[in-house]
Amino acid sequence: MAISPSLILPPPLAPPRTACFDFFSPNFPSKSSSKTRRRQFVITFSYKSKNGVVAIDKKRELLESYGLNPEDFLSEPSPKIKRKKERTKTGMGNEVLVEDSKPPRDTHKLLQVLGGTARRKKLLSPKGMDVRPMMEVVKGAAFSILQAAGGCPASLRPGRWLDLYSGTGSVGIEAISRGCSEVHFVEMDPWVISDVLRPNLESTGFLDVSVIHAVRVENFLKRAEQFLGKNGEFDYISVTPPYMLVDYAVLMNQISNSSVVGENTFIVVEYPLRTDMLDSCGCLVKIADRRFGRTHLAIYGPKWAQKKRSQAMNGPCWFGLFRVIFLFGSFSSMSDYRV
Repeated sequence: MAISPSLILPPPLAPPRTACFDFFSPNFPSKSSSKTRRRQFVITFSYKSKNGVVAIDKKRELLESYGLNPEDFLSEPSPKIKRKKERTKTGMGNEVLVEDSKPPRDTHKLLQVLGGTARRKKLLSPKGMDVRPMMEVVKGAAFSILQAAGGCPASLRPGRWLDLYSGTGSVGIEAISRGCSEVHFVEMDPWVISDVLRPNLESTGFLDVSVIHAVRVENFLKRAEQFLGKNGEFDYISVTPPYMLVDYAVLMNQISNSSVVGENTFIVVEYPLRTDMLDSCGCLVKIADRRFGRTHLAIYGPKWAQKKRSQAMNGPCWFGLFRVIFLFGSFSSMSDYRV
């Protein structure tokens, strides 16, 4: 092991120089007075092997030759004391320390079931905007249109529901409460599943008729047969994605080409302002398109559903009710308030 040329050590007779070693020495008088004063010295090391690893043994020998305790200088802090941080580099080349742990996420109860057997039951939802549930007025209007289009204004036609980007699960839970026999929830966030979606299903008593798929929506649509088997068609599909993270044209194309869509399927799509939605989705046609402030609601279904919905809407009783619902929804959602 060679000593670096940059290493400068005092002669053997000189007093040892150490980082935390103070002493009085008559050999070093002060310039300003005849009295002696404390002087501090530091021993530096530049012993390195060829691969860059410091030779600890050489350091120990050198410290012992100067009468120092090597443990005071070579002891390293315990790994348990070290804080777990990740070093990332910014564009300017400066190192920034980033904490591994994230602040805990919390929930509140601002959602509720609007109709059916679980009406007025409270649902959990995350605080903040990480998960954006469907507005209650939009959800109420969507189910009113589906019930009318299915020929049963009081409830949904019995069937299976697929809730894509389920989040809190409020749409799928509403579907079970109004008559659906089974709901499949597709959500990729583990925390949302464990702390929001599953507790909501347990509190409403719908866990036994629910299936949760912890996977991305794109992967679920590609491998629908693997997740569902041969019986993969659904009677209802709800699509409520994060507005800025999806391309609606690509998403709707994936849905229309997937095995989850059948000839009698209804698809509910929530989309933002200034988004062009096609008049058809595969073999399905658009039977409704409503605006609630900055939120739009499109519903696709079979052609026969348009006639039944028109008959229900033209009835003296339901026409006035739907008109009140839509007017109230448009007025109350101008600020795009979500609960």
